[in-house]
Amino acid sequence: MFQAFTQALVITLREGLEAFLIVAISLSYLRKTGRPELTTAVRWGVVTALAASALGGYLLYNASNQEWIEGPLALAAAASISWMIVHMWRTGRRMKGDIEGQLRSSTVRSGAGAFIGVFLFTLLMVSREGMESALLLIQLRGTAHLWLGATAGLAGSAALAWLWSRYGRYVNLALFFQVTAVFLVVFVVQLTIAGFHETAEQGLLPYSETIHLATESWGPDSGFGHLLTYLLAILPMAWLLVASLSAKSSNPAAPARTGEKPFTIAG
Repeated sequence: MFQAFTQALVITLREGLEAFLIVAISLSYLRKTGRPELTTAVRWGVVTALAASALGGYLLYNASNQEWIEGPLALAAAASISWMIVHMWRTGRRMKGDIEGQLRSSTVRSGAGAFIGVFLFTLLMVSREGMESALLLIQLRGTAHLWLGATAGLAGSAALAWLWSRYGRYVNLALFFQVTAVFLVVFVVQLTIAGFHETAEQGLLPYSETIHLATESWGPDSGFGHLLTYLLAILPMAWLLVASLSAKSSNPAAPARTGEKPFTIAG
């Protein structure tokens, strides 16, 4: 119960914060460049993305033949998380510049072209985060307090985004994304084992019987499964402790000037 709650919380906390940051950076850039009329396109893009994500989640949740798609969806979710972690680790420092660059290419157009460009960019970026969340949360379908954890994560991401917008220099987003990445790496291991096990059970893989029997002893009720459950808490806390001690032992960076909000994602 607690494990599913924590997983749902971390998923929506991280994905939600990424979406909030995309919107915040977009709105800030449009106002800074003298195109405040295009902020409406951002808002419509967010609303449409949320509707599309909700629809996608509903279709996944209520799809027929769940036993046939459960394994492939778990593998797809594991691949999605892995890509997300690697992508953020490699490009997180350029996130603000990349978003502004995309918006710059859209806003150079005039009239409806600029509106449509900004709308489609926002729709694509936010719906990507929403669909990733739906794909990951579907793996926890049927567990207790799933929606409570997801709701708490969204509330937490909104709070973190607000803190960043007001007190950016005091919010260590790099450490946040590092700790949640460690948590999600363990989740990837769980999803991969479950995905291969369920896919093999349906006979969709070569040597399905062998794979199914091999992964049977790695399930959530096995010793290895319990170890992964413990690691979900131990590894992120250990990373947080080591990173905090390392930061204290190193020379503190010069404080940002008043009004500056350094934007750093990756460590």
